[in-house]
Amino acid sequence: MTLITGATGGIGAALARELAGTHSLLLQGRDGARLSTLCAEVGGAPLLLDLTRPDTFEAALSGLGRVTNVVQNAGVVELGAVAEQPHEVWTHTLAVNVVAPAALTRLLLPRVRAERGTLVFVNSGAGLRANAGWASYAASKFALKALADALREEETPHGVRVTSVYPGRTATPMQQKVRAQEGGSYDPAAFVDPATVAATVRFVLDAPRDATLPDVTVRPGPR
Repeated sequence: MTLITGATGGIGAALARELAGTHSLLLQGRDGARLSTLCAEVGGAPLLLDLTRPDTFEAALSGLGRVTNVVQNAGVVELGAVAEQPHEVWTHTLAVNVVAPAALTRLLLPRVRAERGTLVFVNSGAGLRANAGWASYAASKFALKALADALREEETPHGVRVTSVYPGRTATPMQQKVRAQEGGSYDPAAFVDPATVAATVRFVLDAPRDATLPDVTVRPGPR
């Protein structure tokens, strides 16, 4: 089984569609109606979970069977200068983008180890470079990179592969929100198609066992 967090979002939904029919899917979301609609479309099972409540994770995951792959895709973003953003924004961003993936990973590791599976962390270009106005989001993504890097070294002896994927700007509702916060226009054609990122993640998951891809960057191609 492959678990995708943030499955009802742009990249998550594209990945669910990309893997449908070849992977047994467990799809996490917090909107029950949207999650049910997606599960009906791709044949996955729903996991209704609020990622800001790690205290609820263990109970929610207790009935799961085999889990081979985990794609930590869920994320939030709120732009703003360090001088302006209140602690609530930082707390929420770090909770969803870092604490939740760490907590879910810890709980799922025994299952993934048993399957010699793969953990994919959908990061961002902001996890490699922090620009003005992006401090809270970039800090969370730098931390997510640190989580993945440490986990890779820890889990290699257990046969678990760990990959960070760094998409550039992708044509998703999140990007539409970002462009509005930046005061710019949103043209999906100017950004990476979420299906392209999904195909990249699938390549990582399906790579032969004698290969591991620690870091994969996806950028818009020439137009």
